[in-house]
Amino acid sequence: MADDVSQQIENALNMIVNFTDKSGNLKKELKNSIHEAVSNLRNLIFVLKSNLLEKTEEYNKTRKEVKQLKDALEKEKATSTARLVAPSVNSNPALISRGRAVPAPPSGDKKKLFSEIVCGKSEERHKLTVKPKENQSSEEIKKLLKSKIDPVNMKIGIRAFKSLKNGNVLIEADSKEEIDLLNSQIHDKCGDQLEINIQKRRNPRLIIYNVPDAVTPENAEDIIIAQNPDLKLQEGDIQTKFTFKTKRKTRNLVIEVNPQTRRQLLQNKLKLEWMICKVDDYISVNRCFKCSGYNHRHTECRSEEACPLCAGKHKLKECTASKPDYKCINCVKYNTYNKDRKTHENHSSLDWSCPSLQAMIDKYRQNTNY
Repeated sequence: MADDVSQQIENALNMIVNFTDKSGNLKKELKNSIHEAVSNLRNLIFVLKSNLLEKTEEYNKTRKEVKQLKDALEKEKATSTARLVAPSVNSNPALISRGRAVPAPPSGDKKKLFSEIVCGKSEERHKLTVKPKENQSSEEIKKLLKSKIDPVNMKIGIRAFKSLKNGNVLIEADSKEEIDLLNSQIHDKCGDQLEINIQKRRNPRLIIYNVPDAVTPENAEDIIIAQNPDLKLQEGDIQTKFTFKTKRKTRNLVIEVNPQTRRQLLQNKLKLEWMICKVDDYISVNRCFKCSGYNHRHTECRSEEACPLCAGKHKLKECTASKPDYKCINCVKYNTYNKDRKTHENHSSLDWSCPSLQAMIDKYRQNTNY
């Protein structure tokens, strides 16, 4: 319908231009004015169409999120009902998440977070790395660990045991207790040859939307604490990182907090100056502008140029591909090395629903101390 109206307007403008060009009675200045007016109308129509398309996409996205939330709430309601009628297994009830038992939230907690309902709580990752005190390869480190450490007798499940590019070895287990036990055993039996480092998960980051201009990284913590006394925040609970402007000229603030402060802020809106500001999780995935790959910057990139839209060997601004021809370079690489578990690749690497991007987001969550 909108396309038909747009075409009719375009036909009318073309008729005006044709009549103007064919008329011999109009002065040159008047003809130029008519041409300029028609050009302005065309630009205005283009802007209106773009805004309409953007609003339509936002509306469809919101509808999808609402549906996901409704489905998740229905599922949560059914699960809660089942827990009420089921006999108690022990004095410490547990929820089942991805096949593993995790402690239930305290009864005094507020509602579940939207991010946890929709996306589920990402499985935690517990890792340590070992590096040699002398000149040993990663394979020699592995051989030493296998000869000295027995995970079977220790009753530890090893999720990952692999060499890293820097020559160190990464070990991943199911729980913090298992990692601590491994750390102790490796230190006792291999401490003279190896250095052990338990990887700490990063603190979560949050984004505060539409902050006033008066709120800066320097004064944000003081303002948040002063204007939101009900949250009972203390100095040091919030570390401000940076602000950035959006295409709509609004300012957002990114902060780093501890898990408890995150839960408090996500379940409330913040009062800042004369405004009420929404808070959400901030997840940052490091993407290379040159090859569209992850976990490195373009200044460190050793790969070939890859267009984020079509995976061609050219820059984004040089791409002429239409949407049906889009191809994700990251999903293409995944399919090259995973013949049995292929994923769809007919989308741009900038697409939010890209499986490769979602996998990186999941890893980010797994390595964050929520």
